[in-house]
Amino acid sequence: MNRDHALYLVAGLLGGFVLGYLAHEAMASRQPPRFGAPAAVAAAAGSSSPAAPAGAMPEVERLRQAVEANPNDADAVLALANVNFDIRNWSRAIELYQRYDQLRPGDANALTDLGVCLRETGRIDEALVQFRRAAEVSPDHWQSRFNEAIVLAFDRRDFAAADRAVAELRRIQPANPDLDRLAREIDRLQSGG
Repeated sequence: MNRDHALYLVAGLLGGFVLGYLAHEAMASRQPPRFGAPAAVAAAAGSSSPAAPAGAMPEVERLRQAVEANPNDADAVLALANVNFDIRNWSRAIELYQRYDQLRPGDANALTDLGVCLRETGRIDEALVQFRRAAEVSPDHWQSRFNEAIVLAFDRRDFAAADRAVAELRRIQPANPDLDRLAREIDRLQSGG
């Protein structure tokens, strides 16, 4: 391998990392606001992450106990799912969002969050199903379509489908600057740049 090949290899790796990071940040920035739980509460919410600060523990413990005491308390299930989403405890969040969907079917925000969790665990096809369910329930649900476009372009490399999703996003929110940024990143990815 000569020096030019090594340079192209390094540039390609760095470019791929940057695109992946931008896609992750774009997706994360589009999620609805949630219960403010620092990442350190993972242990209290069922993860092996470090223990939560003393101020956060009572609320996390309260939610966990509420769900254990009444598994049909949809509000508590959703709140605990959101905490697990925030601390990136994807498998527990998936379980809780699925339970919430059984209790209150068709919440577009929860379906989108479930899709994000599924994507984060590599379950791309299942993530797309949830994003599409959210859009079906709420045709103008911007976040579900935005996340669908990301998965189609960055995970599936299905640029024709991603372009259709971006076109639908332009119909829903034509002046949204995040959409322009996403479209540029998809174009860059598609052109190999």
